Amino acid sequence: MPTESLRARQAPLKTRYRDVPESAVVTLRAKGAIGIAGVTCAVETGSTTIEAGLHPATGGDGQAACSGDMLLQALVACAGVTLGAVATSLGLPVRGGTVSAEGDVDFRGTLGVAKDAPVGFRSIRLRFDLAASLGEEQRATLLRLTERYCVVYQTLRHAPGMSAVLELTAG
Repeated sequence: MPTESLRARQAPLKTRYRDVPESAVVTLRAKGAIGIAGVTCAVETGSTTIEAGLHPATGGDGQAACSGDMLLQALVACAGVTLGAVATSLGLPVRGGTVSAEGDVDFRGTLGVAKDAPVGFRSIRLRFDLAASLGEEQRATLLRLTERYCVVYQTLRHAPGMSAVLELTAG
């Protein structure tokens, strides 16, 4: 997308969000159907349903998607889109590339094997390999702004408040 097109699309949004800040707050949603017998959860993505299940390191058979992998995939998707938007906005000559994420999980935590083992990722590494001719300052700015404006990256760095509720229905 040309820089001018992106700016033209975003300009009225930015104006509205400055004028009416509460209009910028959007509630995103996700929903899934729990499959008790198969230890799975069918997650609706809008265009398809993804069957999530146990990672093989926790007893899964590898047939269902792992939610940890899905978290990394969400990070890759968000970071890739954000980098593209930042590069476009700044007029940087990025011709393409790849983005990848990897994270380390000690499954003793989630399986309750060791109380001192954390449940979740110990660390996550994000990497961009770009086809671009950028100077050092442009590279640093592109990375800094991608980190700053990537929703998933910032959410993982600064965990939001969370809550959970368990409701019972008849049946």
